Amino acid sequence: MLLATFLFSLMNVCVKQVSHIPAVEIILFRSGISLLMSWVMLRRQQVSVWGTHYGLLLARGVAGAAALILFFITLQHIPLATAATIQYLSPIFTTILGVFIVKEKVKPWQWLCFLISFAGVLVIEGVDVRVSPLYLGLGVASAFFSGVAYNMIRKLNTREHPLVIVFYFPLVALPVSGLYSLFNWVQPQGLDWLYLVLVGVLTQLAQYYMTMSYQAEEIAKVANLNYIGIIYALFFGFIFFGEVFSLGSYVGMALVLLGVILNIQYKNRPARRQVQG
Repeated sequence: MLLATFLFSLMNVCVKQVSHIPAVEIILFRSGISLLMSWVMLRRQQVSVWGTHYGLLLARGVAGAAALILFFITLQHIPLATAATIQYLSPIFTTILGVFIVKEKVKPWQWLCFLISFAGVLVIEGVDVRVSPLYLGLGVASAFFSGVAYNMIRKLNTREHPLVIVFYFPLVALPVSGLYSLFNWVQPQGLDWLYLVLVGVLTQLAQYYMTMSYQAEEIAKVANLNYIGIIYALFFGFIFFGEVFSLGSYVGMALVLLGVILNIQYKNRPARRQVQG
């Protein structure tokens, strides 16, 4: 999980390095590489790439594509660590949407966690002049669509091969990003090509190692390691882009992470009790 988080953070750096290229065009490269790698892996395992639950798979693909496009746009226009922090709202939206999509219950105490996280977002927007309401809103919308995508995955449960679920993201994103790029193409120059290829390769590797960690260990033990990504984001943002933050920004980031982590810990308590029992 530490390696997966590190690779995801490097991918974010690559996206920010090509901020002059439209986010949807970056998605085009990322989707093409992901589609090819997923197709090869599915063929090797002799699994049908199309699956059987087409509606849920397409919904997952659409939500995932929307989330990533909005996240890349946000990443290109606000500090790296801030964009990464806002994206961590996705577990909150996953829980809230789960009430309606997979009929899960939310305990009253969890709503306090949600309020803490959203208060952190408001603090960030209030103290950091580099974060406009527009891109803050797009970042929150990205986290929302990530929550939709995760709930689609939960509804699919074990009814589809994991790689089939992964495959449907580029299957949806590739034609959408291709059509947009056809009319809004910005020609990559020099190192741009390297960064664009790395976005696809690093994402695929990160997803692979993250899946391995979830398969090898209890989710409750490894999920919180994902939040090490904020440390990577702060470090890479300072090294590559000279990004520094005020004390108020750090307080806002801490509130977002505190609310998310408390919610996850609360949700995992019954699972830990069953394991101990």
